[in-house]
Amino acid sequence: MSTSFPEARWIWKDGSLIPWADAQVHLLSLAVQFGSSAFEGIRCYKTDDGPAIFRLEDHLRRLVRSCATYRLAPAHSLDELSEACRQLVVENGLEDCYLRPMVLRGYGAPGLDPTGSPIETYIATWAWGTYLGEGALERGVDVRVSSWARPRPNTFPVQAKSAGHYNNAQLIKMEALADGFAEGIALGPSGLVSEASGQNLFLVRDGAIVTPVLDGTVLEGITRDTVIALAREDGLEVREEPVPRESLYTADELFLTGTASEVTPVRSVDRITIGTGRAGPVTRQLQAAYMDTVTGKTPDDHGWLTRVGSSATVTS
Repeated sequence: MSTSFPEARWIWKDGSLIPWADAQVHLLSLAVQFGSSAFEGIRCYKTDDGPAIFRLEDHLRRLVRSCATYRLAPAHSLDELSEACRQLVVENGLEDCYLRPMVLRGYGAPGLDPTGSPIETYIATWAWGTYLGEGALERGVDVRVSSWARPRPNTFPVQAKSAGHYNNAQLIKMEALADGFAEGIALGPSGLVSEASGQNLFLVRDGAIVTPVLDGTVLEGITRDTVIALAREDGLEVREEPVPRESLYTADELFLTGTASEVTPVRSVDRITIGTGRAGPVTRQLQAAYMDTVTGKTPDDHGWLTRVGSSATVTS
């Protein structure tokens, strides 16, 4: 995974395009002090009909829901945010890229009461390749079960994609990398499998697909939902149920899903080889179905692709 941003020219801020280097917030903004912001990660793919953003409206609706949970309402409608995302891709001359809309509390309030801080909305986009490293999608990755657990339900609202929640995710990720793994898998407070630092998790056993139930410790991932839908359309059995840790070691196949990670095979957990130690047939089937869907190689029967089209009017 790249350790630096491949800068684009423009970032969208509250209706205007500003130069990348000018997208700054104050040291004492609540976003910096307390992690008071909500965000989304969205991918745009090159297709034969030009760039297309995958499940844009679903991501933006989740952003608005996250903001509602934290009383962080943006000043822009879904249509305005959608248009801004499309425009930003065009103005930055990108075809295959990642978008990061963010709604944050700026500089004003010195304490936890956010009333005196303005709410600011930004959208950034940049070219971003394979999230878990070169060859991860083809060869799979090695992961470990983390010593860090996901918080108990009603501790943090995990269905809100808030920046502050990702301190937990960073602990999981840093520990995994320090120990020579690509990713970490967290257990919930009950000891059951929750999710990876920034991905949902799927197991394959005897041809059936299993993913942890949404128990208040798991983000309801949009890629997770996509893979479930594609699997069922292919006639595969999908079950959402509690997953004990030992099921990871005895699965025929494992894979991770997320906007950044797409569909990434897992070849080992805690240095225990999963299946044959490479991507299995079900993982390959779903990975191919997913990539064909996001790149427009199959008919968009779900209406998941938003064509970027030509430039529209945004002030700069």
